[in-house]
Amino acid sequence: MQGIAALVLAMTGDTSQTQSLIDDLSARFPKNTLVQFNYLPAARAQLALDRKDPSRAIQALEAAALYELGDMDHGNTGYPIYLRGEAYLAAHQGAAAAAEFQKLLDHPGLILNDPIAAFARLGLARAYAAQGDAAKAKAAYGDFFSLWKNADPEVPVYQQAKAEFAALR
Repeated sequence: MQGIAALVLAMTGDTSQTQSLIDDLSARFPKNTLVQFNYLPAARAQLALDRKDPSRAIQALEAAALYELGDMDHGNTGYPIYLRGEAYLAAHQGAAAAAEFQKLLDHPGLILNDPIAAFARLGLARAYAAQGDAAKAKAAYGDFFSLWKNADPEVPVYQQAKAEFAALR
């Protein structure tokens, strides 16, 4: 659970507590596959994204690549793939980002009902938009919106997605 906590703390921008947890987990579990090849790379990547350093995020996720399609913990497995997609988006590499988000969507057993299932669709839409492919972007946004059809319209990510969709030409 501390591995998940490290990732959540990183996602909320709490860099000092995240780094402390990363250091602790790394020292206490040097041979734990789930910790070393899923949680720690994901937390390190999120910290790098928080610091606007997508290349460092991509580098941090290299450790996860050999294990990322394996179900190591009945969930929480797709985060390295998702974060790599986010890092490629931040690095303005739309095609690489699309490949990562599509990888998640092609392996639904990895993400089950995890929120990244929906966010992978949104990431895919953004990746297509970054490539200038409005038709594919619109279709991917449509997939995201169909999942969120009953969402609270005040949720910021939903509002942002609506604005991005409206801006497509």
